[in-house]
Amino acid sequence: MSTPDDDRTPESSAWHSAWKILATRIDLVTPMAIRAAATLRLADLIAGGADSIEVLAGRSGTDPDALSRLLRHLVCQGVFVESQPGRFGVNDVAALLLSDHPSGMKNMLDLDGFGGRMDVAFTGLLHTVRTGQPAWETVFGSPFWEYLADNENVASSFDAMMASGNDYLLDAVGGYDWSSASHIIDVGGGTGAFLAEVLREAPTARGTVVDLPATAERARQFLAEHALTDRWEVVGQSFFDLLPSGGDIYVVRRVVHDWSDVEAITILRRCAEAAGSAGRVVMIESRGIAGDDPAMFAEMNLRMLVLAGGRERSVEDYAALAAAAGLRVNSTRTTPLGHIVFDCSAS
Repeated sequence: MSTPDDDRTPESSAWHSAWKILATRIDLVTPMAIRAAATLRLADLIAGGADSIEVLAGRSGTDPDALSRLLRHLVCQGVFVESQPGRFGVNDVAALLLSDHPSGMKNMLDLDGFGGRMDVAFTGLLHTVRTGQPAWETVFGSPFWEYLADNENVASSFDAMMASGNDYLLDAVGGYDWSSASHIIDVGGGTGAFLAEVLREAPTARGTVVDLPATAERARQFLAEHALTDRWEVVGQSFFDLLPSGGDIYVVRRVVHDWSDVEAITILRRCAEAAGSAGRVVMIESRGIAGDDPAMFAEMNLRMLVLAGGRERSVEDYAALAAAAGLRVNSTRTTPLGHIVFDCSAS
């Protein structure tokens, strides 16, 4: 098979020039190779002594020839080293893929989990651009939230990813004064990691996590393990349905950007209804809306559309959603790590 490398035609010269400009932007080989290595836990296995292709293939359940080709490509890209033919080692770059690395990159890249599948969804990007609809269903066969409901392992990794990053979690908690709260209801609260930290900040308050039944069960397990005695409860339901009453603060953290305007208004309206005239609705969103990183905003805006039809928004956009849901934004606060915290009440 001939390639532009095989001749000296003007077309070949043009190809090389174009490749130099586009290569780092269009290469899919290396990104997918790294994700395959993360999924197979190659860094863990090699660090554990499986440095030869034969042993490594046996422990990873892979084809030895294909595995050697994968690793040699990654070696050429500076990921892993080949100390002698057929024997591989973990260098500083490959160490980022270790399961116990504090960056959590292994989970972010694992093709069997949410992180990797989130990226694979972009193979359906053309569908999204042509139709304005999420690509997830086209790639994986069912809409995003339905897929998570039907695939417990992926849903569990999604929940874990949403709860990861302790500094980031504490930054969100620190964005609001919880000291006067008596009952905090975390709407779409995932595994309860955020609520657990809030209850530590408000030692006399009670808390409730509201999320879909499978996630709610994981929240029960998490909260039970974190010694919060009897100050919490978990409700397994959709936040599109009527929410539990009795809370004085209803929190929606990193939820609204997952949804279109129509659905986002419905979620906020449910919170407003449950909070009533005396309660508060606290909406917490992330750095993208701060406007100080256009590249991050643009990427996340596209990601939210491709995955579930959501979108990133400006502060003004979120205030407009709140108003449409019958809420008034009393104040906004930006945290050190870039969360925006909206304190809302009935308008």
